[in-house]
Amino acid sequence: MSSNVVTPLPAAPQPPSPKGRGLARGIVLVLVAAFVACAAWLSHEALSRAGLVAPRASSIVYDRNGAFLTQIGEKTSDPATGKLRVDYGYWPLKTIPQKIAQATLALEDRRFYAHPGVDLRALTRAAWRNFTSRGRREGASTIAMQVARMQTERPRSLTEKLMQAATALAIVARSGHEATLAHYLRLAPYGLNGHGVAYAARFYFDRPVDDLSWAQAALLAAIPQSPGRMNITRESGLALAAARARRAIARLEDEGALDATQAALARAELDHMRSLDAKRRPEALHLALRYEALAREGLARPVADDDRRINATIDLDVERDALHLARRYLSNFRSRGARQVAVMVVERGTNAVIADVGSTDYSDPQAGAFDFTRVRRSPGSTLKPFIYALAFELGVLGTTDLLNDIPEGASGVSNADGLYLGPLTPRQALANSRNVPATNLLRRVGLEANFNFLRDLGLHDLETPAESFGISMAIGALPTRLEDVMRGYAALADDGMMRELAFTRDAARRPPRRVLSVDSARLVTSMLADPQARLPSFPRYGPLEYPFAVAVKTGTSQAYRDAWTIAFSHKFIVGVWIGRGDAGAMRAMTGVSSAARLAHAVLAKLHDAKPGEITPETFTPPPGRIAIDLCRAGTEGDCAQTLREWVKPAEMRDAQDVHASPAQRASVDESSYSQTDGAAPLVIATPEHNTHIWRNPEQPDRLNRLALKLAPTDKDAQIVWTIDGEPFATAQADETVFWPMTPGRHRIQARLALAPVASRAVRIVIE
Repeated sequence: MSSNVVTPLPAAPQPPSPKGRGLARGIVLVLVAAFVACAAWLSHEALSRAGLVAPRASSIVYDRNGAFLTQIGEKTSDPATGKLRVDYGYWPLKTIPQKIAQATLALEDRRFYAHPGVDLRALTRAAWRNFTSRGRREGASTIAMQVARMQTERPRSLTEKLMQAATALAIVARSGHEATLAHYLRLAPYGLNGHGVAYAARFYFDRPVDDLSWAQAALLAAIPQSPGRMNITRESGLALAAARARRAIARLEDEGALDATQAALARAELDHMRSLDAKRRPEALHLALRYEALAREGLARPVADDDRRINATIDLDVERDALHLARRYLSNFRSRGARQVAVMVVERGTNAVIADVGSTDYSDPQAGAFDFTRVRRSPGSTLKPFIYALAFELGVLGTTDLLNDIPEGASGVSNADGLYLGPLTPRQALANSRNVPATNLLRRVGLEANFNFLRDLGLHDLETPAESFGISMAIGALPTRLEDVMRGYAALADDGMMRELAFTRDAARRPPRRVLSVDSARLVTSMLADPQARLPSFPRYGPLEYPFAVAVKTGTSQAYRDAWTIAFSHKFIVGVWIGRGDAGAMRAMTGVSSAARLAHAVLAKLHDAKPGEITPETFTPPPGRIAIDLCRAGTEGDCAQTLREWVKPAEMRDAQDVHASPAQRASVDESSYSQTDGAAPLVIATPEHNTHIWRNPEQPDRLNRLALKLAPTDKDAQIVWTIDGEPFATAQADETVFWPMTPGRHRIQARLALAPVASRAVRIVIE
């Protein structure tokens, strides 16, 4: 018996409840809204990053002979470590260099012109290979994606990768393929923190990017993949880069960009390449820092926007010689307390700085980090030539006038040697660097006039009253810098024309301006170049004398804190400072015994002077003046020693009548005349010979004075009164001079200045 079993049919699915349907629809809407929001945000961010921007282009500084000097980079923060780093390069391109462009695309993005910024084919291939194989992972970043990454470097992540892809699409859509490729070639890293192919071509091969060979272009194109590993200044890095460059050459040959001959030449060049020399700046870090400061201030300009070379006036060979000599001489002076030295060399006529040594070594713990060419120090006597130049310029001083180097009226000023030389011509007073005549002359011309003139020369920029320095500004009270003193002496050497110092060949400078007449400038130059006029303070054939024409001035500050020398020849101006960073005193370190020796060595090296060689040359004399020979002040008898002086024709007869030796009364040059009679005899009218005089002890000292007067003679003659053989005063022949009487026996005499004419001695007794 069978039975029928009825199997129930499954229940029909129940439609979702209204509540379930609403939840699903809500989730979908939320997902859609999130996707739209993400897409909108991604698009907005991508568009905001789509502009082509680059860091400020750096510069490379080369010396006047094309040798690498330094490079000026930009400090940035490393996104990976957060540490500061210095980047170089980012030079713009006028046009896309075809060799480097083709080599780059062969290695980095072969389908560059076929995709919109993201290569889906390359992405798919890279994903499959990374999934199916082990080892080094393959990327698919296009040129545009790399531009997006380099413009805004951030830590790597999936989100950032998506952002780079979106930004790449926006960059190509906005700027096009050519601009994107050009920007890549400006930003790409080429090792040693350098960026941009134009910079790399100049840095590694010292040539424009358009002049690269195929091998050089392929080598540079290989580097951006791994700039640290492919450092072509090392053999290992060069080998890696060259291997990748050969792949670029092979692909270019396959594509027909290179024929077989070109490819073979490129491979041969790669085979014979050796690691490139790493560019190293010179030892003098101060020099690099100066050019960095000049570039920041816009005073050192590159050749062009796409050629960021700065052509310096510095000659690195001269710089090294000056540094070597500075170290050698300083080592000799350390036992006397010297610790630092600075040297500058300027080309005369152009004011181009060819050597600039700020200290012996930047890392020297003895204040080596200070650039002493730019530190204000007491200049000693180095400003005296400008005091005399202003006096000549204003007509206050003549070349045959007499300046007293005597204790009377010195206002407490003394000379460095503690001696007084009596009446001197301006030539003798300046060449002997006497303090008393210089301060008296400054007082005569005026404190304010001198203070303003020194400021006009750029020797200071102070707004304080001149009275705060007083007459001591002539002997070192006014602080100044070596570079400012160099510029001032350059104006003297350049016939009174003031020019800015030039540190680069291409920088615009203010036009020169006249600060002194040709006459005044050449007069002072002739005085500084006269070795005979320096006697007796500076003996002949010492460090101030050269085998060629040189004008030289030394300076020593109070307590031997600073020793200076400025010297210029027909070709160069050399400035030397020696001292201490703590402004401490040295031991008997005068300018002539220290700085002058170093300056002499530097200038002799510049002129390649050989021992025993003498160049018979002189500086150009002042125009419109005639040379005459005068008797030296202090000489007796038949004028055994003479000085050459330059006088104006209108002053010539008076100068010869009063100052010249009877044997030297003819002018040199083209004019001459004779004098029939010698100078008029001198007769002392008062006091009389063998006079016995009693002082009144009840009178003040200012009234116990004895009148000294000559019998009538040529009133224009200048007279030197001597007491016991020592010069006491200088006066006109018709002027009465008063001598403060001192007890004892005395011998009084009058003589013509600079001529062997003297009165009979008058002997007196003071009780």
